[in-house]
This record gives sequence, structure tokens and C-alpha cells, in this order.
Amino acid sequence: MFETEKATAAAWFRELRDDIVTAFEALEDSHEAGPFSDAKPGRFEVKETRRQSDDGSDAGGGLMSVMRGGRVFEKVGVNVSTVYGTLGERAQQAMAARRGIPGMKDDPRFWASGISLVAHMQNPHVPAVHMNTRMFWTPHAWWFGGGSDLNPCIEYDDDTAHFHATQMAHLDPHGPGHYPRLKEWADEYFYIPHRKRARGVGGIFMDDYCTGDWQADFALTQDIGRAFLPAFLPLVEKRRIQGFGEDDKNTQLVHRGLYAEYNLVYDRGTKFGLETGHDPDAVLMSLPPLAKWV
Repeated sequence: MFETEKATAAAWFRELRDDIVTAFEALEDSHEAGPFSDAKPGRFEVKETRRQSDDGSDAGGGLMSVMRGGRVFEKVGVNVSTVYGTLGERAQQAMAARRGIPGMKDDPRFWASGISLVAHMQNPHVPAVHMNTRMFWTPHAWWFGGGSDLNPCIEYDDDTAHFHATQMAHLDPHGPGHYPRLKEWADEYFYIPHRKRARGVGGIFMDDYCTGDWQADFALTQDIGRAFLPAFLPLVEKRRIQGFGEDDKNTQLVHRGLYAEYNLVYDRGTKFGLETGHDPDAVLMSLPPLAKWV
């Protein structure tokens, strides 16, 4: 049961990954004016990741694709994975607390597939960005999650407006209530309590999402993914040519500290990946290459 749905979702996440990697390398190739344009275009380094269960059996894996030191991207990771096995006791407790799933202790099998992306940019005027979409299955329940959010260190109102408007255009065909709900969800999820502020200018986010209609929920998840490139690429193309100074770079490094704090303290994906034994380099690829605390 659900084998077809799981295979379909995993194939879609891989297809989205391929489209994004191609688009990002094209940005590197086309950057012919502005800061860093005289450098060599960046390319992704691709590494296969594998997991093993405690008994040594196969537990899935994926592809970790990371570009470092590009003309446009200082560090960007685009990971895709499909993992499976049994949830440990702590992961079971966390899952039960979030979803109240009965029977998890008796049958803790799970399957999860998704794509996760974080981009940290060379030019401080170009916003950092995060995107992920995923499907999770247990014998007791299934659900989708994900979204994308913009994290500029130097904010531009027109960039924020474009990012949100593009997401709204992709979600509205699924019902006019989806965008405002997922926007509010993102505002709550990407808030940093100990700093009393958001880590960026928001976006869309959902978790533990299941209406009982797999096709409808998967279609919504796909359009969250499809919204990403048209929401983000025009901002990169517009801002990457702007000059910047030492103060701008310092602002970027300090802002990256917020990103690192959030991902290490609050992010559910980071916690789940480390808890279930996934490759720590893949789980922590979201961390910026350089950050600063003052």
C-alpha cells in the first residue's frame, strides 16, 4: 500500500532538484557584470549519501549537491533523499507529540522523501533563501510538508512583494485560503524566540499536512516547489550586479548568525536528520560558510 504514491513523490523531488541545479549553474554562467563576474563560474559537487540501519541493512540515502565559491553563490546546497527504517524512541516521542499517532510504538516503521535547499549568496544585496518539500509515511499516517522563505540581510520591499506574489499565484488555484494560511504558518515557524524576531521576510510553510486526499495534497506540494524558481531567480538577476562595501558584507555575516542559530536550535528537519542517522554533512549543509556574532 502506498508504494506507487511514494515512488511518484520521490521521482518528483528528484526532478525538482535537477531543474534547480540546472538553473543555478546557468546563473553562474550568465553573471558577466558586477561583483565577482571575473571569477570562474561555480559548479555543484555531487555526492551520493547512504544510510544503514543498526543491523547494517540498507536504509536509503540520496544526493548531496553543494556549490562553494561561485560567482553568484557563496555556498548553496540542494539535497534530495529517500530514507526508511524504524524510528528510534526519541523520534517516536517527537512524532507522537506532534501528531498524536496511535500505534507508533508497536510499529515504528517510516519512509520519508524530499528536497532541501539553502542558498547563501556572495553579494549582500542578493537574499539568502531556503526551500524544501517532503512526504512522510508511517503505517499509521502520511503527510506532506515544506515551503520556501526569503532571508535578505538588506531588505527591499519590491523583492519581498515579488517573492510573496509569485507564491500566492501558485497556491491560489488550490483555493484562495491556502496562501494566507501558509504565509501565517511560515511567519510562526521561522520566528526566533530568543531573538524576538523573524529570521527573514517570510514565505510559505506547511507541516504535517494531510487532508486525506493524497492527489490533492501532492499537487499542492508540487506547486510549492514549482513556485520557487520564478519567485527567486528574478531577485538574483536584479541584485547580483549591485556594488557593495565592507559595511554591507558585515551586515550579511551578522544576519547569517541568525540563520545558524535557528537551524541548530529550532529547525525540525535538522533535528530529524540527525536523530535518524542521516549523513551529518548533508543535514548541516544549510549552515552558512561564514557568519559573525557581535
